[in-house]
Amino acid sequence: MKNSKRSQLTSFLFVLPYFVMFVCFLLIPIIYGIYISFHSWDLLSKDRPFVGLQNYIAIFDSGSHLNSVFFNGLFNTFKFVIFSVPLLVVIGLLLALLVTKLPKKIQGFFRTVYFIPYVVSVSVIAIVWLWLLDTNSGLINEYLSVLGLDPIPWLTRIPYAWISIVIATIWWTIGFNMILFINALNEVPEELYESASIDGASSWKKLIHITLPTIRPVMLFVFITSTIASFNVYGQPYLMTRGGPGNQTEVLLMSIVDEAFSQRQLGSASAMAILMALIMIGISVIQFRINRASEEGKFKRKRKKGVGV
Repeated sequence: MKNSKRSQLTSFLFVLPYFVMFVCFLLIPIIYGIYISFHSWDLLSKDRPFVGLQNYIAIFDSGSHLNSVFFNGLFNTFKFVIFSVPLLVVIGLLLALLVTKLPKKIQGFFRTVYFIPYVVSVSVIAIVWLWLLDTNSGLINEYLSVLGLDPIPWLTRIPYAWISIVIATIWWTIGFNMILFINALNEVPEELYESASIDGASSWKKLIHITLPTIRPVMLFVFITSTIASFNVYGQPYLMTRGGPGNQTEVLLMSIVDEAFSQRQLGSASAMAILMALIMIGISVIQFRINRASEEGKFKRKRKKGVGV
């Protein structure tokens, strides 16, 4: 009994730091944010009356400025997610496949090279890409002028502004997805590839019928985490385009920050943030259910084939 209690106490002490951090830096801020969202909360006023669901209602009221601000930001955020997530998954997988085909002596070098940008802050990434893409003095436009081509307004016109933000994001974060895929590829049993080679399977068939099904859980994880990260995009559009041209690259987090600190309305900004969190949770749940339905469908088809045999 003493050993059991001591073991439980040891386990509790290991979990305690995480639990304290979770409560202090996640649970309490969420609860406090929900509380603020039910109030008219001006940063410069001590009078912060309870307004109930009024902030949420205003977001869905077509005559309210919150409606246009929220849904413009949401629409631009969805555009960024649609543009970036498939590329983050596909390019990350392709890089992983290429690196794993290299001699093991140099694999570590290329892993490091691709992963280094991920550990750099977004402000540094934005400065690098501003230097490359500036319309008047950017390095890329300088090269275009040498070739006799007109400069491209990378950061001041659509669709170039979105292209620039997506390229910078991929260059910055692709190393993380690549590492996850490399670890997954290393877990694929070599016996499966050897058996397929004996049967005369091509590299393409090995990829489709062995590699992708085996690493499917990691692909789902990468897809979900990339979606969540892309939904939280802020630094790239804020630092590179300032939401321009106009407000065409102003994502939802930029709208929330502007409402909170420029307009000084924490109540409505908190309501927008809560709705954003609910949308992200809903998207994640849908992704999990689609994957589960796909897995169940595959299991049923395999079972029927087994019964037929």
